[in-house]
Amino acid sequence: MGAAVGKPAFGVAVAPRTHAEERLAVAEHALLQWTRSPGADSGVWDADASYTNRGLLAAVDDVLLLAEEDPFPLPGASSARRRLDSAVGAAASRMVEEFLRVRVWDASPLRVAVDGLTLASSGMSLLVFPSAGDRTSEASSGGEVDASDGTRSRASSGVPDEVAALLEGEVWDELDLVRPAGVSVLHEIALRMVRAGCTKELFRAFANAPCDVVDRFLSILRVECSQRTTEAVIKRWTTVTKIIGKAIVAMRRQLYAQSPGAFDSFRDEYLLAIAENRILILLEFANGFTSITSHEKLVYMLGMYEALSDAAPSLLLLFIGARKELVAERTQDILTKLADAMKLMVSGVVAKVQGDCPRTPSAAGGVHPLARDAMSCVELLARHRTTLELILADGGERDAPLGSLAAGLVAELIAGLERNLQGKLAVVCADAGGSRHLFLANNISFILSRAADAGGVASLLGDAWAARRRGRLAQHVASYVESSWGPAVALLETPVCGRGKPAKILAEFNAAFTRARDSEVCRQVPDPTLRAALRNAVSEMVVPAYCAFLQKHPKLGTSVRYTADDVTESLSELFEGEAADGRKSYSF
Repeated sequence: MGAAVGKPAFGVAVAPRTHAEERLAVAEHALLQWTRSPGADSGVWDADASYTNRGLLAAVDDVLLLAEEDPFPLPGASSARRRLDSAVGAAASRMVEEFLRVRVWDASPLRVAVDGLTLASSGMSLLVFPSAGDRTSEASSGGEVDASDGTRSRASSGVPDEVAALLEGEVWDELDLVRPAGVSVLHEIALRMVRAGCTKELFRAFANAPCDVVDRFLSILRVECSQRTTEAVIKRWTTVTKIIGKAIVAMRRQLYAQSPGAFDSFRDEYLLAIAENRILILLEFANGFTSITSHEKLVYMLGMYEALSDAAPSLLLLFIGARKELVAERTQDILTKLADAMKLMVSGVVAKVQGDCPRTPSAAGGVHPLARDAMSCVELLARHRTTLELILADGGERDAPLGSLAAGLVAELIAGLERNLQGKLAVVCADAGGSRHLFLANNISFILSRAADAGGVASLLGDAWAARRRGRLAQHVASYVESSWGPAVALLETPVCGRGKPAKILAEFNAAFTRARDSEVCRQVPDPTLRAALRNAVSEMVVPAYCAFLQKHPKLGTSVRYTADDVTESLSELFEGEAADGRKSYSF
C-alpha cells in the first residue's frame, strides 16, 4: 500500500489524443512557427500573389475545417475548444497579414507620369506682388503669365504631357491598374475570413490596404512638403487631387471587371475605405494651408479651392452613409477655411495696390513696376472670376448681380493703381510738364493693352470702362505734346515784330527744338501703338508750323540748315529709350 501511495505522478496514464486533437496540434505548430518569425518573408503568398508557403495555407484551412466540424462539443473538451478558438484567431490574423501584403494595384503604367510630376519644374512664379527676391524677369517685363486653371497649353503650363493626359481623363481605361492575380488572392482571403467568422477584422484592415496607384502620387506631396516652396506644394496638391479623383473612379471600374469570387461582396467597402483614407490625407494637406494669409499666395489658394470644390461632387459619389457625411463635412470645413483665408488675401492685394512703392523706378517715364505687378494680378484673378464671385458673395453680398463682385474687385484694383500712380508723379517725374503726361500715358496705355489681351479682364470691366481710359489717354497725349513741344513751336508762330530778324527766330527755334528732342529721344514708350501715336502727334504740331515759317520767310537762305523732311526724320526717332543711344543726332 505504501509503495502504491509513493508512486510518481508522471506515471499516471494519460488518455491518448483524438485525431481531431492531432490535426489541431499540427496546425497550431505551423501557425506558431509563423508567429515566431514576424516580418520574415514566409507568408502564403508574396507581394506578387505567387504561392510561397502552401503548408501554412493548409494549416489555416485545417483549423477552419476543424472549427466547422466542431469536434470538441463536450464540457470535458473545453481546453481543446479554447485551443481551437485561439487557432482560428491566429489563422484570421494570418489572412489579414496576407491581405496587407498582396499587391492588388499596379502603378507601373503611371510611372512616367509620376516621375514627370516629381521632376517637373515649378514653372514661372504666380506670386501676387512677390517680394523683390521672388520677382522673375518675365513677370517684371509684362510677359505672358501662367495660370493654374487649365487654360494654358500643356507646354506653357509646366505640366508634363503624361500628367495632362491623366487630368483630361482620356487614358484611364487604357491603363491596366489591377493585378488579376492579386484579386484572386483577395477572393482566397475573403473566403477564409468568412469561414472564420472574422469579416469585421478584415473590414478594419481595408483602411490600411496598400494602393500603389494612389499612394505614388501622395508620396510626391510628402516629399515636397520638406523640399519645395509653399506655392510649389500647393500646385502639386491641386494636380494630385484631380488625378486621385479620376484614379479612384477608374480603379472601381476595373476592379468590378475582374473575375467574380468571394471578395465581391466586400469590394464596395474595400474601395470606400481606400478612398476615404486617401482623401482624408489630401484634405489634411489642404487644411495645413488654411492658415496662410499672405496675399502673394492668393492665386495658388484659388487653384486649391477650385480643385477641391470641382473634385468634391465626384468624390462624394464614391461614398454612402457615415463615410459620405464625414468626407462632405470635412471638405466643406476646409473650403470655408480656404475662403476665409482668401478674403483676407484679397484685402491684402487691394492694400498692396493702393500703397505699394517698388524700389525700382520706371525708366524715363515708362511703365511703372507697380502697374506691371497690378495688371499681372488682375489677369490672374480674372481667370478665377467664378471662384472669386463665390468667395466674395459669401462675404455678405449675396444679392449682387452675377459677375458684379469679381468685376467690382478688378475695377477697384485698377482704380487704386491709377490713384497710386497719380500720387507718384512727383517721385518719378522730374518736371511738372510733359514728363508727367508721358508717364500717365504710358501706364494708361499699358493698363488698356493688358486688359484687352486678357479677354477675361476686358469682359469684366466692359466697353464703357475702356472708352473712358482711351479718352484719358488721348488727353494725356495732347497735353504732353503741348507741354513738351508747344514752347518751341510757339517761337515760330509768334509775330516777328519786336523779336528781331527771322533768322534769329529760326535760330531760337532750332535751339529749343534740339533741347526738346535731346530730352525726349531717350524717353521710353514700350507700346509701339502709343509710340507711333505720340510721334505722329508731335509731327502734326511741329512739322506744319516749321513748313509754314519757311514758306513765310523764303529769303532765309543759308540760315535754313534742315528741310521739313529732316525734321520729320528726327522726330521719328523719339521715344526709343536706351535704343536711341549712339544714333545720329541732329543739331538745329
